[in-house]
Amino acid sequence: MANLVTEMWDFLKVRKKWWLLPVIVMILLVGILIIFAQSSALSPFIYALF
Repeated sequence: MANLVTEMWDFLKVRKKWWLLPVIVMILLVGILIIFAQSSALSPFIYALF
């Protein structure tokens, strides 16, 4: 996992693709939200956000 993060960071740094960083962060945050929403008591509140 650390290797993937390191490669992604090197790609962003070398290719100057800084606009991809917010996209990657948002995809990760939505993925984490989906994982927690599946088995949580907070799911009714999370669904209310959408």
